Amino acid sequence: MIVGPRKTAEETFEFTVWAPLDQKVDLEILTPAPRLIATEPAGWGYWRAEVAGLPPDTRYRYVLNGGLKRPDPASHFQPEGVHGPSALVDHDSFPWTDHVFRAVPLTQLVIYELHIGTFTPQGTFDAVIDKLDYLVDLGVNAVEIMPVAQFPGNRNWGYDGAYPFAVQNSYGGPEGLKRLVNVCHQCGLSVILDVVYNHLGPEGNYLGDFGPYFTEKYQTPWGRAVNFDGPYSDGVRRYFLQNAWHWFHRYHIDGLRLDATHAIFDQRPQHFLEELAEFTENYSRENGRRIILIAESNLNDPGLATPRTLGGMGLDSVWNDDFHHAVHTLLTGENTGYYQDYGRLEHLAEAIRNGFCYQGQYSKYRQRGHGRPSGHLPGCAFVNAVQTHDQVGNRRNGEHLTSLTSFEALKLAAGLLLLTPAIPMIFMGEEYGEDNPFLYFVSHGDPDLIEAVRRGRQEEFKDFEWSNEPPDPQAEMTFRRSKLDWSKPTQGRHKVLLDFYKELLYLRKRLGSLSRADKTGLLVWPLPEKKVLVVRRREEAGFIFGLFNLSQELQEFEFGLFLPPGGWRKILDSAEAVWLGPGPCLPERPQKSGLLAGYSLAVYWGKEG
Repeated sequence: MIVGPRKTAEETFEFTVWAPLDQKVDLEILTPAPRLIATEPAGWGYWRAEVAGLPPDTRYRYVLNGGLKRPDPASHFQPEGVHGPSALVDHDSFPWTDHVFRAVPLTQLVIYELHIGTFTPQGTFDAVIDKLDYLVDLGVNAVEIMPVAQFPGNRNWGYDGAYPFAVQNSYGGPEGLKRLVNVCHQCGLSVILDVVYNHLGPEGNYLGDFGPYFTEKYQTPWGRAVNFDGPYSDGVRRYFLQNAWHWFHRYHIDGLRLDATHAIFDQRPQHFLEELAEFTENYSRENGRRIILIAESNLNDPGLATPRTLGGMGLDSVWNDDFHHAVHTLLTGENTGYYQDYGRLEHLAEAIRNGFCYQGQYSKYRQRGHGRPSGHLPGCAFVNAVQTHDQVGNRRNGEHLTSLTSFEALKLAAGLLLLTPAIPMIFMGEEYGEDNPFLYFVSHGDPDLIEAVRRGRQEEFKDFEWSNEPPDPQAEMTFRRSKLDWSKPTQGRHKVLLDFYKELLYLRKRLGSLSRADKTGLLVWPLPEKKVLVVRRREEAGFIFGLFNLSQELQEFEFGLFLPPGGWRKILDSAEAVWLGPGPCLPERPQKSGLLAGYSLAVYWGKEG
């Protein structure tokens, strides 16, 4: 049974809503001609009505037990915001032209994460379309969009969405998102949508008026947990499964990034995430489209990306914060908050070799053991990043890595991300060294909630030794400061860094082993005393060796200890003048030894013998 409105004939819509505890549910049509229509019980707590003579954009809402008036919990569009009526959408009328598109294979993904509101000056879906040629030229093949479910006002990261099925009105609504996805597919870009199944935003969240969507059994950082395992949880689970179908079917989305899966609490024998993976697998098979699921989690649990046949959840990949933290601490020296668990070269080597650094070891930050072994998972089971919306935006001042380390270190970070075996993800602006901050911003309407958000941001930073007050999340200037500056990619060091990212991504395409998140033939040698990391990747016709110097000093490197005799040649050196480096110290062809410039990387390709 599909919740929400569904077109059944010309100007005829079927309305279905789940309200298992209500005695009476009426449908109030507000436009074009106001009228009140009684819905009929349809079993299992569902109420249904079919109404003719309703054009798209008809406004409506539900009346519960003869009094409470609420928007549709499965509304597809909220043109007047989270407190206004719902509007009908004719999904059949959109002229899709992406029928021959096939999503990028999981092992070859290069993801670009962006926020619709700050990626362009206009902050709309259509404005993103104008930048797609830039992304194709950069060399990425997938776009990951931060949440677009309707949130309060017009400024938000998206994690305060109150209507999981409705597309944000200020971004361009349902038609705008469809246009963006359609053009992405025409450009060969897959589209991954960030969705939030662990909580709803605090303003405009009326789901609790319709039924037991939430539970007091668990608490999340955002309040009550979603009811995935208590009484009436069948209806709740079905609601979110249908939300996934909604994005796959009506918007042609190629994958979902599942926010904070560690806050999806479920003690039923089949966890909701496993059920979602099974549902997605069935949809993919029946529709001839490979849909992927990527989890965000802070548990370091390999079970998320372990196949269901082996007892796992069956998701495709998981965000790997350990890789980010290992790179970040080595390049910035930060050691407070969760960064205190990192800072050694071996952490980075472990993240490249096995995915998670912490696989059960004691975590000083958590004051307990953390994680489970993950070395059995393939490289494509991990999404690695050196910057993300979380790791940038959840700093007090929202600094990009550009503001925290040197230009040479930025190139080194790019090489570590793009030359090691995992799915790489670039956060918008990272590729040219954006130095505008990406701050936390909201546009709530409730004064008490606004003040609570301000206090919450203060509390969030207590474990970090960051000075000064965080910018006011409610202030429009906080949002405006977070927008990308599109004049930078054509100027000075910003352009050089952009060209360096392009070169790395070109190497990934040209050399087969780099284009696949594959650990076959992978060897990783950390040299802690030098802070040098050597990474070997197997190529079809030979090997690729990446040399990474994570210290500021020149380091002597003995080629003979790592490169067997053969026809090796250097194919990339970040110290070269073309990349504004200090000048190359390493030979074009390996000799007995050479000098590796501080915060630099070099890549050699060749064959043994």
